[in-house]
Amino acid sequence: MTVISIQSQVAFGHVGNSAATFPIQLHGIDVVAVPTTLLSNRPGYPTIRGRVLDVQLVADLLRGIEERGAVEAARMILSGYLGSADIGFDVADFVARAKAANPALLYCCDPVLGDRDRGMFVRPDIPPLVRDQLCPLADIITPNHFEFEFLCGARVTTIDDVIAQAGALMARGPATIVITSAELAGTPHNEIETLAIERTEGARIAAWRVRTPRVPISPSGTGDLFAALFAAARMRGLATPDALSHAASGIHGVLVRTAERGTEEMRIVESAGVMLDPRPRFAAVALQIGRASCRERV
Repeated sequence: MTVISIQSQVAFGHVGNSAATFPIQLHGIDVVAVPTTLLSNRPGYPTIRGRVLDVQLVADLLRGIEERGAVEAARMILSGYLGSADIGFDVADFVARAKAANPALLYCCDPVLGDRDRGMFVRPDIPPLVRDQLCPLADIITPNHFEFEFLCGARVTTIDDVIAQAGALMARGPATIVITSAELAGTPHNEIETLAIERTEGARIAAWRVRTPRVPISPSGTGDLFAALFAAARMRGLATPDALSHAASGIHGVLVRTAERGTEEMRIVESAGVMLDPRPRFAAVALQIGRASCRERV
């Protein structure tokens, strides 16, 4: 069982593939890791070395793993931080080729565009490419709240808003949308809310939420780690609500361990146990979808 993971790589710290590879491997899944950047560390430190890779190099790497049979062996492609729009176009071409060669292959797109605190933190030609080229190819997308609003072109403040806008996005491609760090009118200030919306058989929509206690730290790479844990859970056969619970609970465990250690970087390696079998495990609650409102099912 293999995933092809296309995202940034750092020598120091845990973002991009440096956050995703080990957790996926923990679940017994091989990772074909293709870098879009090679950097000494993430932004935010006084210095940063390295660079975004040349598009031709990334294209050569993608073509090379095709030649080694990685596409036929893979069950999922996961993409994250792209570095440049040119790389994004090549990733889109690769995903289209891969899905044609292996129709059972799933594509999970983690947009990695920005967040509410910083706004967009990528080059201005990347967000429209992700929205218009990559998301329509995806089976699963994992935006945070800020990115979800950009992708749907509207503010969302209630569950009703989320369901309506997710339905419009799903009509353009992805069957499953997972929204991390959701900040809605009913979200308790001391909790983190994660939502999943899915198009089921008969074009019906189902939705779930997980709420976890807020840990008072915000290290980089949590979105990359969440996407990796969710993808791994889905590849291991878990249904969307169970994968949502697994990923949200695993992230919470990593954040608790990181807060205890007082470090800027996530304590991923020493959190192996809580990523593989999170304790406590926070349940995904099904939402009752109606015309006027969405309530938790009882």
